[in-house]
Amino acid sequence: MPLGADGSPPHPHAGPHAQPAWELLLPAASAPARRRGRALQEALRDAVRSGRLTPGTRLPSSRELAADLGVSRGLVTEAYEQLTAEGYLRSDRGAGTWVGGAARSAVRGAHDPALGVPRLLVDFRPGTPDLSLFPRAAWAAAQRSVMARLPHPALGYPDPRGLPELREALAGMLTRRRGVVADPERLVVCSGVAQASTLLGFVLRGRGLRVVGIEDPGSPEHGRLFAATGLDTVWLPLDEEGLRPGPLADSGVRAVVVTPSHQFPSGISWSAERRAALLDWARTVDGYVLEDDYDGDFRYDRAPVGALQGLDPERVAYAGSVSKSLAPGLRLGWMLVPGALLDEVVERKRTMDLGNPVLDQATLAEFVTGGGYDRHLRRCQRAYRERRDALLAALAEHLPGTRVSGIAAGLHVIARVPGRFGPPARFLARAVEAGVGLRPLEEYGTERPADGDVRLVVGYAHLAPSAIERGVRLVAEAAGRE
Repeated sequence: MPLGADGSPPHPHAGPHAQPAWELLLPAASAPARRRGRALQEALRDAVRSGRLTPGTRLPSSRELAADLGVSRGLVTEAYEQLTAEGYLRSDRGAGTWVGGAARSAVRGAHDPALGVPRLLVDFRPGTPDLSLFPRAAWAAAQRSVMARLPHPALGYPDPRGLPELREALAGMLTRRRGVVADPERLVVCSGVAQASTLLGFVLRGRGLRVVGIEDPGSPEHGRLFAATGLDTVWLPLDEEGLRPGPLADSGVRAVVVTPSHQFPSGISWSAERRAALLDWARTVDGYVLEDDYDGDFRYDRAPVGALQGLDPERVAYAGSVSKSLAPGLRLGWMLVPGALLDEVVERKRTMDLGNPVLDQATLAEFVTGGGYDRHLRRCQRAYRERRDALLAALAEHLPGTRVSGIAAGLHVIARVPGRFGPPARFLARAVEAGVGLRPLEEYGTERPADGDVRLVVGYAHLAPSAIERGVRLVAEAAGRE
């Protein structure tokens, strides 16, 4: 029914009921007696919000609707009065009740951005663990144990640094596995490395810094995170040993983000000389280093390389998470903070979110101290080594001549496919046409080699060996088409 300028019907007696309201309300009428009135109000309110009852729709009289629904007239009258007071309905004495024009539906279906992305048969995206390996039974057992013994006061607002038992558990694990200097008092539980970077960025900007150095090649995400804190970033070139000292010194920055144990995406492990040079630089300029221990838990063909933070915990903030080892959806990570920055980081964490969820923190603490975390890592280590070997075999068979690096650790490799398989742009386009997702190395830095080879960052941990072989074969077949 068309409305007047004020949203009211053109005439109080216009037309029949536009929609049989009682049919929409029948489920509410069958609710238990003690909540039938509230259910009727909720059903009416939802019908107006969703548009099933449109503005201008005239509702039955309270007597008629009560008779149709088989409820008391008082329930209907109360519902009409309540929704009229809220603005959903309009009522004129002696002229009936209508749906008002004020309500507008704000309800939308949840949208998944992935639905708009072409579906791939095989996606070699890097940095993704196999989420089917998540230890559901062991995690649930740890959660039940926590729920049975967690005291009531622990459910209040936590220490912004995190639960003491989790900080102690993580400190012990990181000392043992990564060789860090881990004082639980300096450990801040956060929502992954992303929040650790943001926390540190805000603190450094508050101290007057304006630019942070990031590795080239490196993760573009670091630049976006620091930009959100008001900091600019500058790319600093790497070679086969690590960050080059000359460009670092010339850049004028006083803070850098690095991945020295297993550099992302190149896969190199920094040499001892470059580690020492970086720390000398930090001391000289009174600067700081954020060490992102990217996929530091997985080593296949070499002994683990200790974290840089262990050499100078006053200059290096060490950040890690369970995003690669367990699941990114847990949003649990940590940062070991230099003493001079600790109070500022903790205060920023407090004002940012008042701390991470207590139950999740307590469950992770139980999982670590009970040995479940170590057992899970050993299981993943075996699975990921098998998948890495499947990838190397498939590349050798289907794309012969491909050179591979960064294979000793992590969840991805760098593959340099010979130029005879096609110019990079055509190679990548044909891979997508074949249903295979690939990421060129050039997406992760400023360098654009012109030798004709195709440099790829190939993730494999989330794929079964059969899917890995299929994906490489499809790419090879597509590259060979005329």
